[in-house]
Amino acid sequence: MKIRKVRQYANARRDSREAVVDAAQRLFLQRGFGAVSMDDLSEAAAVARRTLYNQFASKEEIFREMLQRVSAQLEHALPPGIETAGDVEEVLRRTAQAILGLHKQPQYVGFLRMVVADSRQFPWIAKAFAAVMDPQTERFTRYLAHQTAMGVLDCRNPTLAAQQFMGILNEFTLWPLMLGRKNLSVPIDEVVEETIRMFTQYYGRATGPAVRR
Repeated sequence: MKIRKVRQYANARRDSREAVVDAAQRLFLQRGFGAVSMDDLSEAAAVARRTLYNQFASKEEIFREMLQRVSAQLEHALPPGIETAGDVEEVLRRTAQAILGLHKQPQYVGFLRMVVADSRQFPWIAKAFAAVMDPQTERFTRYLAHQTAMGVLDCRNPTLAAQQFMGILNEFTLWPLMLGRKNLSVPIDEVVEETIRMFTQYYGRATGPAVRR
């Protein structure tokens, strides 16, 4: 009986914690981080104020819990081992598809909007978000550097090359969505393949300097 009660308590605690984070995700995206109070979150999550403070000491702590969800999304989209999923073109393809897949998730895009809107008033938000996003970018950068060292690619500046690759993808999907516009009228598959084609033609070792005129 004691074990059952402990499990029930743990499940109830987990459920109330999830309810608070769900409520925060809705309200922060609708109103912005600064405009939402702990009382607002307590009401939206249908949990007692005391329960809320037992779970989270502050809105900042709740926001960081939301960041953990974003981190989990990234890990799911770009799982360990994706760098060994085939040749360079296949890895670029899988990476591009994963990035564009994230852009299709309204909550992900909404979260980015909130970060952009609130980071001016709360600079720590941008820093906390970067701490989650940067490792994935650095991981891709290391992959390009490794392929360059192996003689497959010729990325003189892997950091720049990584940003260029992601920037092209963002231009067609993320930025229009961030601005409340529809995606540019180019099929996603075409965006992926042409981005890879342009990237490998420029950075592919076999293409040589002739491509860089």
